[in-house]
Amino acid sequence: MMPNMPVLSPVKGAPPIVACPYCAKEHQWDTNNRFRPFCSERCKMIDLGKWANEDYRVAQPADEQDFTEPPHQA
Repeated sequence: MMPNMPVLSPVKGAPPIVACPYCAKEHQWDTNNRFRPFCSERCKMIDLGKWANEDYRVAQPADEQDFTEPPHQA
């Protein structure tokens, strides 16, 4: 999986070219694209399936003490 990093568009004022986070296909950033940041519904659904299968996970603190709040200052 590649980061979705904008690339300068070859035409000044044109929307940036971005890479799909799943397949890395370059496509023009379009706010009307209902699958963005993905290039297609297929890539969006594959990514969603990976989250559902727990292939991707959000890091969790190792110890309970990592959940403690910092001391409050008055």
